[in-house]
Amino acid sequence: MTLDLTPDALLSTTRAVRKRLDFSRPVPRRLIEECVDLAVQAPTGRNRQRWHFLVVTEPEQRRAMADLFLRALPLTTAHPLTERDVRRMNHHTGSTERVFEGLRHLADNIHRVPAFVVPAVEGRTDGASVSVQAGTWGSILPSVWSFMLAARARGLGTTWTTAQAPLEREMAAALGVPHREVMLAAFLPLAYTIGTDFRPARRVPREQVLHWDRW
Repeated sequence: MTLDLTPDALLSTTRAVRKRLDFSRPVPRRLIEECVDLAVQAPTGRNRQRWHFLVVTEPEQRRAMADLFLRALPLTTAHPLTERDVRRMNHHTGSTERVFEGLRHLADNIHRVPAFVVPAVEGRTDGASVSVQAGTWGSILPSVWSFMLAARARGLGTTWTTAQAPLEREMAAALGVPHREVMLAAFLPLAYTIGTDFRPARRVPREQVLHWDRW
């Protein structure tokens, strides 16, 4: 069963879910497999299909992933903010505060998340050219977004985190991933959502982001 959502509703209401994850319900393997089947229908550079999805549901492995998540959080390097960043972040009062409140809630409950999904891609971008980076990330990001959309359609919630990045080598070792050959792209908590009534986010006006013909 999937939610009765139009394509526009699905695209505009697939949120980064942190506070409304239902930690009490396991996620059936069948649903995750359906999401992966849809994810690999995404475009992929030169049809190389280098994507992989590592799903962690076994209790001991989940505890190991939760520990890595918590240890990685304070190691995440914050990117410098420009004045424009700050204006956009605060365009709608309270929105940024709610994001960080959700992150704190997720961190406090990360050990309760029933499933983690770690998308990965063959090939590394460490020190790579812009062209190689674009090709590699362009071959994993569309598939992960498709996974997240498919999850939303099935009443599941996700959020893209970069918790794998500071301790990527350690996480790769814990998951048995050949680090020199495969890059962990993200770290996604996955659970049923508490309710399914998500709404479109409040964003900056189109005029601030849409450009015709030139900047």
